[in-house]
Order: sequence, then structure tokens, then C-alpha cells
Amino acid sequence: MSDASLVSLAPDGKPKGNRVWVDGCFDMVHFGHSNQIRQAKQYGKCLVVGVHTDEEISVNKGPPVFTERERYAMVKAIRWVDEVVEGAPYTTTVETLDKYRCDYCLHGNDITLDADGHDTYAAVKNAGRYRETQRTQGISTSDLVGRMLLLTKSHHAKDDGLSDEHSERARKLSTSEDGETPYTRVSRFVATTRTILEFSSGRTPKPNDRIVYVCGSFDLFHYGHLKFLEEARKLGDYLICGILGDSTVNSYKGGNHPIMSLHERVLTVLAYKPVDEVVIGAPYTLTEEMIDRFNISVVAQGCEVPHHEHDCPDAFGAAKLRGIYKEVHSGSNLTTDLIIERIIRNRMLYETRNRKKAKKEAAALEALQKLQGDTTKAIVVTAEAAERAEPTNKWL
Repeated sequence: MSDASLVSLAPDGKPKGNRVWVDGCFDMVHFGHSNQIRQAKQYGKCLVVGVHTDEEISVNKGPPVFTERERYAMVKAIRWVDEVVEGAPYTTTVETLDKYRCDYCLHGNDITLDADGHDTYAAVKNAGRYRETQRTQGISTSDLVGRMLLLTKSHHAKDDGLSDEHSERARKLSTSEDGETPYTRVSRFVATTRTILEFSSGRTPKPNDRIVYVCGSFDLFHYGHLKFLEEARKLGDYLICGILGDSTVNSYKGGNHPIMSLHERVLTVLAYKPVDEVVIGAPYTLTEEMIDRFNISVVAQGCEVPHHEHDCPDAFGAAKLRGIYKEVHSGSNLTTDLIIERIIRNRMLYETRNRKKAKKEAAALEALQKLQGDTTKAIVVTAEAAERAEPTNKWL
């Protein structure tokens, strides 16, 4: 088989489609969502992503954390997305695929059920227009909500670097060849040597590029973060985003902050179109050495919300002395704290949602075991089966 023939094949060894469909809630968009989208892009020339409304999600799962307006914008900005369909139906039908001229639908190798316990992809599975990507283990919206409600710190990294396992995971998720995207590069900041170690391919800045630097925790990445990055990117040709380590963020935020661990925050930020490069475990203070190292022309900071307090000199003092510091208006006052307030305000609703979801997943697992784990076949989970099921962390 020629190299050209291999390029036209999807990861499952079958021919790629012209237009392919992915849909979902995409609530509290994290790297698990982005990884599904990245994988789906490998199956077709054009990736169409359907996003459900707040009303549909509330009926079938429980109240979403982000509004549909926020979720539409967040999905549109993911680098592998070509088109977004707003208000996509919760249950995917052949008619929906035909309406948007999509060859088939893609979903992770788990089961999504509607309010009545029916497989939301049953129709496209039965029509032979369904293909699967690999579900990203260890991350979900329910898990993030649980971290906020339980106030645990077990998800924090022990230091500001990545383990070998997480580094490899980051490399695979962000490699441009895998996602057919030309400009993602990951670097790791080593505090003792201030050395940036590149471990993934991607676009590097050109000699005359105007390089913009931003930094922060970017915890529970949201609409406000996105709008800030988009505005910062307009100030130059290449955007470097420094992600502060878990211990640094916890020192000024306290509690169980950050909610997302360092590697989770890095991968989530990498998925967005404005970002060209990420510094993992970036220093809180931007030094002159670092400005020279990255040839930084502009240092941008948002001005919509008050900046956090930290017991150290001005983090951007060097940039201000050089006259390269600039505050930008993102047009959004959304913060991580406001997102957490939404969760706390609806605590009982989210706890109920998570319990019901756990029972449904346990019942779905039982049904899948009878099908020898074949998630390409449609299943139904009755209310009685869901009630009998014991919640479990196990998944196929």
C-alpha cells in the first residue's frame, strides 16, 4: 500500500470521511473533550461539532455549569474544530447527519444515555454510521465538580514538573502530526536550571515574530480565559502561555486550589487556537532572563478582574521597566471563583446529578458486559436497572 493511501485512512484503518460529526454538552471544557475532538479530526477532512442547549442538558443530565453561549464559544476556539452547530439535538439521528452532510458520527468508547436510559447514538449505530475514538481516562466534568464539592487536594502535583507518564501523555495529546494541526509546541520549565525542554513538535516563532507572553493558573478554563487569550494574541504573531505550578497557585489561592492539576491545565490550554507554546510550571515572577530567553516583545495581563495578591515583588516589574507590559480588556468578567460559586449555589442539584450519573454508568457497564464490551452496539438502561446498580469507578 502506498504512503498516499495510508494518509487517506483513519486510525481505525478505514477510509476517512469528507465531513464527520461529533456532538456533546462540552460543559466545563477540559482536555478530555479536546482529545476527543482531536482524535475525531483524524477521521475526516472537515470536523463538525454539535453542542447541546442548556435546556436539553438539564432534561437529560442535570444543570450545566457553563451557559450555552459560553460553551458554543469555547468549542469554536478548539484548534481542530472546523464548524460548530449550535443547539444540536441531544439524541443523534441519521437525519441530523444528513442535514449537515456528515458521513458518520464519532464518539468515545463509552455510553451516553438520555433521560429515559436510551443510548443517544442508537440510531446511527444501527445505520452503520458510527465510529469510535478512545475515551480520555481520568477526567470528566463530573470529576471536576466532585473536586470542588469535596475540597480535596489529591489531584495536585507534588512539584511543578510533570512525571514521565504525564509528559508522555502531554506529548501524545499535543503532537501536531496526530491532530493534523501545524502549531502546537510544549515546553517544560525546570525551576533549578530555568531551561525549557521541548518534547513535542510544532510551530516555532519566526525570527521577526512579535512574541507575546501571558501567565496564570488558567484553572477550570472558561470563557473569560479564552477571551483574554484571544485579545492577547492580537498584540503579536506568537503567543506563549505560562502555566503556574500547583504549589504556586495554592500559595495565593489556598483551599483546594487549583481544582485542575498542572498537567490538566497545560493540556486544556494547549487545545486553543490562540496559544502557540506553553511553559509548564512557569515561574510566578517574569525575570529579565526569561524575557530575553523567549525574545518577548509584549507581556499581557487582563484588567477586567482584580489581580491576585502574592507575597513577593511585582511579578511583571521587569516587563514594566522595559515598557513592554500591557493590560488588555477581554470583555468578560468571568473568573474561576465565579464558576465555583455556580457549583456551590447548585450544590444539591450537582450532587444529585453525579449520583444518578454514577448509577447509570454502573448499569451501562453491566449491559456492556453482556455484549462483551462492544460499545458500537446500542443499549438501553431501564430505570429499574439503574436503581439496582451500584456506582463504580470501573470502566471498560
